[in-house]
Amino acid sequence: MRKDDGVLEEVVTDNPVVAILGFASIIVVLLLLIARYKWHVFIALLLPILLFAFVPTIDTAVFIEAFESGFGSTIQSIAVIIVLGTMIGEALRHSGAVERITRSMMRIVGKSRMPLALTLAGFVVGLAVFSDVGYVILNPLVHVSAIEARASMALMATGLVGSMQLTHAVVPPTPGPIAAAAIVDADLGLLIIYGSLVTLVGSIAGYFYARIIGTRIWSAPSEEFVTAKAGAGRSGGNSGSGGGGADGGDDSSSGDGDGDGDGVSSEHRMPSLGWAYAPIMIPLVLIGASSVGNFVLEEGTALHSGLSFVGWPVFALGIGVLVAYVMAWRTRTVTETKTLKDTWVERSLRDSAMIIMVTGLGGALSQLLRATPAVDVIAERTLAIGIPAIFLPFVLGVLANMITGSTTVGVITAASLTAPMLTTLGLSPEAAMLSGACGSVIIKYVNSSYFWVCMSLSRMNLRNALISFGGVTFVGGIFSMAGVVALWALGVI
Repeated sequence: MRKDDGVLEEVVTDNPVVAILGFASIIVVLLLLIARYKWHVFIALLLPILLFAFVPTIDTAVFIEAFESGFGSTIQSIAVIIVLGTMIGEALRHSGAVERITRSMMRIVGKSRMPLALTLAGFVVGLAVFSDVGYVILNPLVHVSAIEARASMALMATGLVGSMQLTHAVVPPTPGPIAAAAIVDADLGLLIIYGSLVTLVGSIAGYFYARIIGTRIWSAPSEEFVTAKAGAGRSGGNSGSGGGGADGGDDSSSGDGDGDGDGVSSEHRMPSLGWAYAPIMIPLVLIGASSVGNFVLEEGTALHSGLSFVGWPVFALGIGVLVAYVMAWRTRTVTETKTLKDTWVERSLRDSAMIIMVTGLGGALSQLLRATPAVDVIAERTLAIGIPAIFLPFVLGVLANMITGSTTVGVITAASLTAPMLTTLGLSPEAAMLSGACGSVIIKYVNSSYFWVCMSLSRMNLRNALISFGGVTFVGGIFSMAGVVALWALGVI
């Protein structure tokens, strides 16, 4: 293991060649098992890590200690936070808050600028709701807007697809960024502040990309979603406990702007604007204020201590969950506690479990890497060939995402491999995490479930979807990364 001063105390192996080849093999096997054989990411990551213990020169006693230490310390810092964040997303999904947020963006920028309104809505929704679920909910509204404007789906959907993926991949409290932040030990408040800034740049770039290709690619909107939406409004839609999004259910009725056909109940009304934003913004403001307080307030003062507690992610997100569930009761999305317990809470726990376990394995991999000479060798070689250190996690994120199709795998892989090298590379945890997260967005194409959800629901053909959705995730990731590089060059992160 390593002491705080960076001196090796115990090592898994003292042979740098074995260490580098071993970890390279872990990554190759991981990506092969996911991309080629479609294994679940948890097993695909666990198996090569365990096989590494059988490599010659490996000290198995130190290996076990490093694995358990890395797994345990990572899990204990993020498990509750990820569950709470997922619970907020579940409440927003079923309560009509997503639709209300989108409508508010339409009012701000004007109905004549619907592509921009949808892009900004995606930027906000991606902060709390899984990207594919968010698109399922908003898809009917995208089709309606395209029909009314006589515009291509390439114009209406592209900015939304790009911005929703960006904030979901880069800005806490969504699971991937929280997991990566835990692995590199980054400040969540700073990640929220700077991550929001760079992804806003990337989202606006994606909007302009949509404007460019929207006039060159024609993809007709579908009347079937308008009909389905109207039918849901007349019949009362589905229950709030219905499946959708991540589980493959049909939430295409979820987009009614009138509040009747939002996929919940005929008695359900969309929340007010303040209630719709509150479950997202209150935790973000509390966490961000705590980070700012650490810089401007004297440690030990009452105000500093108070801000530190209310900005503790468990407390801040707990408040978000409470507000979200009060909103659900107010809008009559649920009328009994059984729906909350049996559907929303337990579904959130199921959805969180995979991310928590994979993050723990990422922490274990990072701790094993720390206990080898590979850390210094890789970092020193990277700097020796003249590549700016900020681009190493970015490249790792790009490769992991493009091979596996998973943003979560991309950001966790980049964080796991970069974390032990931060001191040698001279990177802050925040810079490394944001760089890897921006890389994990590039590019969404045929091996990504998000790509297929957006392509199928938008009724685009493969060529048009590759240009629209693959293109916007590339543009958004590049421009967001440009923002990260600028902050890094200025010494902000």
